[in-house]
Amino acid sequence: MNILDKTYYYFIGAGGIGMSALERFFKSIGKEVAGYDKTQTELTTELIAEGIDIHFEDNIELIPGGINAENTLVIYTPAIPKDHSELNYFLVNDFKVMKRSEVLGEITKHTYNIGVAGTHGKTTTSSILGHILKVANVECTAFLGGIAENYDSNIILNGSKYTVAEADEFDRSFLRLSPKLAIITSDDADHLDIYGERDEVKKSFQEFAAIVEEKLFVHKGLPFEGAFTYGVDLDADYDAHNVRIIDGHYVFDVKTPNGSLTDIGILLPGHHNMENAVAALAVADYMGVPHDKIKEALSTFVGVKRRFNRFEANGKIYIDDYAHHPTELNAAIRSVRELYPGKKVLGVFQPHLFTRTRDFAEEFGESLSQLDSLILLDIYPARELPIEGITSNWLLEKVNLNEKIVSSLEDSLANIKKQDFDVLLTVGAGNIDTIVKPIKEWLSEA
Repeated sequence: MNILDKTYYYFIGAGGIGMSALERFFKSIGKEVAGYDKTQTELTTELIAEGIDIHFEDNIELIPGGINAENTLVIYTPAIPKDHSELNYFLVNDFKVMKRSEVLGEITKHTYNIGVAGTHGKTTTSSILGHILKVANVECTAFLGGIAENYDSNIILNGSKYTVAEADEFDRSFLRLSPKLAIITSDDADHLDIYGERDEVKKSFQEFAAIVEEKLFVHKGLPFEGAFTYGVDLDADYDAHNVRIIDGHYVFDVKTPNGSLTDIGILLPGHHNMENAVAALAVADYMGVPHDKIKEALSTFVGVKRRFNRFEANGKIYIDDYAHHPTELNAAIRSVRELYPGKKVLGVFQPHLFTRTRDFAEEFGESLSQLDSLILLDIYPARELPIEGITSNWLLEKVNLNEKIVSSLEDSLANIKKQDFDVLLTVGAGNIDTIVKPIKEWLSEA
């Protein structure tokens, strides 16, 4: 079966960030696209405006007419419950039904695919790489796990000879890809609800590395043989050095196996984003992208939504970030401390998943203790049911701060207004993003 031969593409979980990139892809090649999601969001509103038919009630009566088992491919995410009416309707009536990861694998397998994997940093790295290839006018489509600010989209469309795909370790999805090249930014443990043991996560990354056909690029220190390494001041194959800050931005040089690039400037804050930029640079250099195009792209890449987005008003600094793992929290807080030394930092953190909160409780406690004060929101369950004893009050006890409280999301803005801070940092992967706009409006008025 050629996955592109259908007329209709129906998405169950249409508002997901990875799903919507596929929706936009199919729409771009002239297909009819529709779907269901349980929640209306800013993203679903944009998708509807782009001509994608989305409804918000699990009701088979709302499935568009014209859809049948012969002309339609149904795509769903693992987060969809087994008793979902629409999903079961399609299964019972012999529709072709595939997971998102399977579809991404099918779309990209006939292209020169570059997979970007890692527990942290894959969205920013794949977005930077997609931007470099677009600036260099390489025929490439990039499927992203976040909204790239330069394009206000989670897909970069510029031909199909090459593809960049975020290679997600959740549910071992990345093993569906057929990458010619790949990046692994990190192999830290996560998704222990799926993997069980931390070593199983590392084993799955080794399995991913084994399917890379041509060349692998890894952060120096990761245990992958035969790969190019990259890093910052690590004496890696692709190594950033002579790092300085000019006008508030990083400028650095990079040593490569093919010579050097000097005076590279990036707009993104944070040491981890410098590493992400070097990873993307390494692949682009290997692919033969001219160095002047690489430098131009890096200097013009604005960032990804909810990846250390900064806002300043009335003397207050506000940063919003997607961090939901202790390593990511550490990176976000480190970046704040580097940029704003001596400032009082208030963190608002929404834990994501009961299992992740349980499995990394001690590490979360240590990470959050680096703040000056903390508002800890209720745990966002996503696909999970509560686990007895695993609550935000329980997690708060592991945080070594004098100024710390637990709050609901609904009360969070009122609680923020009571706090004294110079820098406000909101972090989490659930629905904490719904308070970003109200916070900005309040700070602008204050």
